[in-house]
Amino acid sequence: MKLYNKINGEELKKQLLESKEKRVTLSFYQYANIENPKKFRDDLYIMLNKEGVLGRIYVAAEGINGQLSVPEKNFEPFKKALYSIDFLNGIRLNIAIEDDGKSFFKLKIKVRNKIVADGLDDASFDVTKRGKHLKAEAFNELTDNPETIVVDMRNHYESEVGYFENAIRPDVETFREALPLVEEMLEDKKDKPIVMYCTGGIRCEKASAYYLHKGFKEVYMVDGGIIDYAREVNEKGLKNKYIGKNFVFDDRMGERISDEVVAKCHQCGTACDTHINCANDACHILFIQCENCAEKYDKCCSKKCSDFIKLPEEEQQMLKLTTEFNGTKFGKGRYKAHHQDDELEK
Repeated sequence: MKLYNKINGEELKKQLLESKEKRVTLSFYQYANIENPKKFRDDLYIMLNKEGVLGRIYVAAEGINGQLSVPEKNFEPFKKALYSIDFLNGIRLNIAIEDDGKSFFKLKIKVRNKIVADGLDDASFDVTKRGKHLKAEAFNELTDNPETIVVDMRNHYESEVGYFENAIRPDVETFREALPLVEEMLEDKKDKPIVMYCTGGIRCEKASAYYLHKGFKEVYMVDGGIIDYAREVNEKGLKNKYIGKNFVFDDRMGERISDEVVAKCHQCGTACDTHINCANDACHILFIQCENCAEKYDKCCSKKCSDFIKLPEEEQQMLKLTTEFNGTKFGKGRYKAHHQDDELEK
């Protein structure tokens, strides 16, 4: 039996957008020893598909990492089913802040070598000796200390739209790149309190163990990441030290944590923090675009892509073989679309 969704993705998206069913978006992760990831993956697919769950899950011998959309009416049965798995019993579910539930359109569960690509040799250090978790109030108190160093363990396109006050934000495309770079940046600060954060906490679990292994004395991480911090701040009426949006890895691409807009449209430079993928599927690069530029460029990253999608389909297919776009050799480096189009329009 093939345990995956066979319906066309666009059709699934259309069905969900038209549906009035209320859904909940959430994420979770757990490091654990999974002896047979393939069997675990198949059993999990059957369990979650039964409850109408959509989303993306990575399973590896080291654990599980998932972002899901669950029908509101099935939330308790879903939770009961998930908690029936021994190592997931009682696991924290990070519920999305801004959410209409239309975040995922199919269920995909994949077996990977790791649940987060970190490039580390786990056998070289004790991954169970991790940093201390900080709830929102404790985080606020510790970061009031001017000696405390706050480090964003996310990629540049995530931190570009939002971050904690005074945080160090490495200019990296991947978590794998961030680990050695942060170590180098803080080499002479190993005796100071270091507080790390990421979206939901999973990257900091591994990073904190790695930095303790590397000789850092006082390592902390935001419990549940930005998602849980924002929820706790709202529930308890605490001061919010997060500025802007939290980038999320689903169709929403972001949830607002504070009213400030700290990023700029990559095409015109106006204040904007809306991420979009270029409408030219042959490009598909991730960038920030305001409403005016979305109209001007047909939701594309450049005039080149805008002109391309207006061509007949047959001509597009032919040109794809010989034409390079901004996202052809896909990467998530800092993209300055407006510079290229200024040249094109001269």
